[in-house]
Amino acid sequence: MALNRRIAYINLSTGQIEAKPIPVEVRKKFIGGRGLDMYLLYNHTEPGTDPLGPDNVAMVSAGLLTATLASASARTHVGAKSPLTGAVGSANMGGFFAPELTWAGFHHLVLKGKAEEPVYVWVNDGEIEIRGASHLWGLSTRETQDTLKQELGEEVQVLCIGPGGEKLVRFANVISGMKNAGGRTGMGAVLGSKNVKAIAARGTMDVEIRYPQEALEYDHEVMSHIADTKFAQIMGKYGTMFIQSVTNSTGLVRTQNFQHNQLLDAEPIECEHIEEYGLGTVGCFGCIIHCRHRYVVDGIFDEGPEYTAQGAFGWEVGCNNFETILKGNHLVNHYGIDILETGSMMAWAMELYEKGILTNKDTGGLKLEWGNDEAVLELIRQIALREGIGDVLAEGPLRAAAKIGKDSLKYNIHVKGMSNLHSDERPTPALALGIATSTRGADHLRSRPAIDLYHLPVPVLEGVYNNPVKYEGKFTSDYRDYEGKAWEVLWQEMMYMAIDCVGVCKFHSVFLSPNLLNFDNVSKFIYHNTGLEMSPRDVWDVAERGYNIERLFNIREGFGRKDDTLVDRYFDEPTTRGLDIVRGKTIDREKFTEMIDEYYQLHGWDEKGVPTPETLERLGLDKEPSHRL
Repeated sequence: MALNRRIAYINLSTGQIEAKPIPVEVRKKFIGGRGLDMYLLYNHTEPGTDPLGPDNVAMVSAGLLTATLASASARTHVGAKSPLTGAVGSANMGGFFAPELTWAGFHHLVLKGKAEEPVYVWVNDGEIEIRGASHLWGLSTRETQDTLKQELGEEVQVLCIGPGGEKLVRFANVISGMKNAGGRTGMGAVLGSKNVKAIAARGTMDVEIRYPQEALEYDHEVMSHIADTKFAQIMGKYGTMFIQSVTNSTGLVRTQNFQHNQLLDAEPIECEHIEEYGLGTVGCFGCIIHCRHRYVVDGIFDEGPEYTAQGAFGWEVGCNNFETILKGNHLVNHYGIDILETGSMMAWAMELYEKGILTNKDTGGLKLEWGNDEAVLELIRQIALREGIGDVLAEGPLRAAAKIGKDSLKYNIHVKGMSNLHSDERPTPALALGIATSTRGADHLRSRPAIDLYHLPVPVLEGVYNNPVKYEGKFTSDYRDYEGKAWEVLWQEMMYMAIDCVGVCKFHSVFLSPNLLNFDNVSKFIYHNTGLEMSPRDVWDVAERGYNIERLFNIREGFGRKDDTLVDRYFDEPTTRGLDIVRGKTIDREKFTEMIDEYYQLHGWDEKGVPTPETLERLGLDKEPSHRL
């Protein structure tokens, strides 16, 4: 059954491999997936560890419910100390790798040390080997997977890095399949620093379902409900690209880096154009929402694009060419680099070029002008291969700005050294608070209360956000207000942590719809599939424990209240475009400070953002790191 999946410690320096069971009491405290990975990160790294050194640990894991009868139970989590920020490193992706790892007998792999030569890790029905991978070094992500499937069998699932990870691009990602990307925080660079090209998994070991009939019936009930939502229906047709037409027409995106909040003449890159190139849609393991398209453009065959591709290679860089988005999407998958960070760094470089801070001499003659499609595609290649100006941009916001100088950091839109999504949160205080306080840097997947944008009636908000813990303050339906938003952000933090612990897709939870999975559903899925009795409040407590241990890690690495903020442009430069409801908006500094204060109080942290002794004792974290596992 799921509870008997093991954890393996793989020492790349010595070749020693040790597999252990995961005690039930550890499961009850951290469940699995991201929660347990963050416990392992805090326990197995020393303060000040070099993220690209051998003492950093890399975790690759499946959630507790992966490969069970839970909806969309396909997510893989990858964790380490981030080489981009120096804070918590964490990435999550769908596909089929985590189920295969589970069928091979493992939920967690912990990689330590560094191999002398390129290697890959082979996980096969309870056994693990470290094998040479010199023949794979230099290959693209798809070439790597194709080669390993030829060697090991077509049923093998592969997680790998591309040239970006080999070159230690600080926002290199890991890839499985055509487009499943563990993108944020540079986990591909960590594997590259350890000379790990890939992890391959094949398993035929059954996952016993504790109450199979009840689990099957409940999953059918949940999936039928999800399928009936308008959200699922439009996601199944256009994927996340459907978001673009609403956010851009409203004026909630950042264009030309951060100079405007709406791309004019954006019709050519709206989601309907995928029908000109698409070959049909596909989905991840256990998912009824086939949210990704397969497409062909100029002989290129790939999957996607997502909303992030539209932003990265569309409105952020001033391009309105759908083929540029499709080709850019392919290139970042090919090289193995984060699409969001790549787009943001390019947009920043273009604003610097416009302002004369970067010149043709700096760019090697590459004209970084808004809307220059050829420059966008060439710059992706240069970043991935660390050539020319791309070598500087590959360092990420803080290090690149230090190299460029000339007050260049002022124009970069980042939090804690990680670039923000191509969204503009100046009219939306809740979303602004979420990116400012996220443990891994500017983030739309850790705490974003996206349903705040829907002007939902207060009773609906109360029904969502008062379960399983009640908020004593007031909610408001206006996304421009500050009241109640600190709690919305905290609640979403707990929801997303819980979902990441069990290995289910966020799109099946309260993210873009208030009608999807919540703590009640997660509790029932855990019980029916594993027999582990955890109430909705128990699941909340696990999420709170995991989020606090991420906070403890960051505090240990020197992060604090000073880092839970936004760049000055959010406070000083009003929005210029969009509907009247968003035009002329900035974040109010005083109200933002009050939101931070409330957010800390709700978390049980002191005024500096440090968890209080009482909070740590309540969560059972007062003796961490305990090295229990």
